[in-house]
Amino acid sequence: MIRDAALAHGIHATLEALGMALGARYYFFLRSKSGLASALSNPGYAVLVGCLLGAAIGNKAVFWLDMPQLWAAHGGIAGFFYGGQSIVGGLLGGLVGVETAKTLAGMRQSTGDFFVFPILLGLMIGRVGCFLAGLYDDTYGLPTQLPWGIDFGDGIARHPTQLYEILFAALLWAALRGQQGRCAAEPGLLFKLMLSAYLLWRLGVDRLKPVPYPYPLGLSGIQWVCLLALAVYAPLALRQWRRLA
Repeated sequence: MIRDAALAHGIHATLEALGMALGARYYFFLRSKSGLASALSNPGYAVLVGCLLGAAIGNKAVFWLDMPQLWAAHGGIAGFFYGGQSIVGGLLGGLVGVETAKTLAGMRQSTGDFFVFPILLGLMIGRVGCFLAGLYDDTYGLPTQLPWGIDFGDGIARHPTQLYEILFAALLWAALRGQQGRCAAEPGLLFKLMLSAYLLWRLGVDRLKPVPYPYPLGLSGIQWVCLLALAVYAPLALRQWRRLA
């Protein structure tokens, strides 16, 4: 693990940026391969802007919801865009941004399925950065006596939850790829399945991480966001899935 704070943050930021860049490149490739108009043409451009803006706001909003105790130390409203980020917030914020942009642009067709595999690619690359950053990133797990526990630098073997997530994303990729042909009959279903699966995963795996600020039932802010989002979104995915039968 990297023991120098500046180096850890630098490598983490680099891999995070690389994940987003390769994910975006893969997204454009998939759209081009499908024969659709460029995402940079109207109204695709509006959807892309809505996605990026929504993700930028969402990832910060959920981070601060998860760690409200840091709010005063980072300057309140002035420091909103400083500090950490939340993948859950980015996904949900991007979803809201896309749907808002589509409504304003008068679009009705689903656009989410093209985001599925680029998101998973970016997630896996970004989590490598989280893993290498060790204790300088807030994604490490609780202490464990399991043989694969990893010492991130404090002499305590912990759950490598970053590696768990990389493995989960790879398995989810394979599962969704296997269902891609079937889901083509229901545009948007593949994205709903991906997002629902990831929210359910985070609701469970975050129990293996320290809770920075406990909310009711001892859950973290991110876990509560996942729970509420699943209550709204999972039934939509289930309804579409049943139409395939």
